[in-house]
Amino acid sequence: MSSTNSKDLHAFRSAVWKYYKEHARHDLPWRLTVDPYKILVSEVMLQQTQVSRVIEKYKAFLIRFPNVRRLAEAPLFDVLRVWSGLGYNRRAKFLSAAARVIVRGYSGRVPKAAIVLCKLPGVGPYTASAVRVFAFNEPGTLIETNIRAAFIHYFFQTYRGPSSVKVDDLEIIPIAQKAAEGQDPRTWHWALMDYGAHIKKLHGNPARRSAHHTRQSKFEGSLRQVRGAILRILHTGPLSEHVLTRKVKPYGSNHERFTKALEGLAKDGLIKNEKGKWGVA
Repeated sequence: MSSTNSKDLHAFRSAVWKYYKEHARHDLPWRLTVDPYKILVSEVMLQQTQVSRVIEKYKAFLIRFPNVRRLAEAPLFDVLRVWSGLGYNRRAKFLSAAARVIVRGYSGRVPKAAIVLCKLPGVGPYTASAVRVFAFNEPGTLIETNIRAAFIHYFFQTYRGPSSVKVDDLEIIPIAQKAAEGQDPRTWHWALMDYGAHIKKLHGNPARRSAHHTRQSKFEGSLRQVRGAILRILHTGPLSEHVLTRKVKPYGSNHERFTKALEGLAKDGLIKNEKGKWGVA
């Protein structure tokens, strides 16, 4: 079980702040701004994606779409082209749609209220809370893989037993709320993430003991790889299905996987078929 007395909380905070003071990742570009639009972009990009892969894409995206109005005005084709290589391309479509909602419904200002943020396309409770914390410095409880690792390692030592015993986020949240009391919301969560990343390297990722931990499937030969390849190829222009099939072959696609990828992309509204040729929507 967890240990949450005031002495443990104080010791935990001290460990987190000590590590942050010595090793803070101040160079992360989304930590150099409090612009709600730029924070929203970073949070959507960071979903299911490693920080190292996001950094350059984030910079390139903001060069092309420096503000929410520029993104809202851009055709999805352009958004997907800049996003290409980051994966999970539906996020780009959601972000594009969210920008249009923000411009039309909120005069181009990213809303602050969690209940409103959660109504934006592609924005769930975590992303809404992250925008509130990092853009507006509002109190919130953020639970992601690094933060899970920090809390599980420190407060759930007895869960080291049977692999079937997992820590639920509902058990972490009350501790996280107590730990955050009296702390600057933005800086505290930066510190938690950095400390958790350190703990994962040091102790083999304690977040694996979380009930919410999922291991990402292999990318090579996966449906995700085929979907990405199709979009990259179609950025050069519309193609017949026959030609597209041939061009996708080098990515290890069999007919069944290719068809499934094509149908999925079309269902997600990322590609469309016009006059017998497939193209980016």
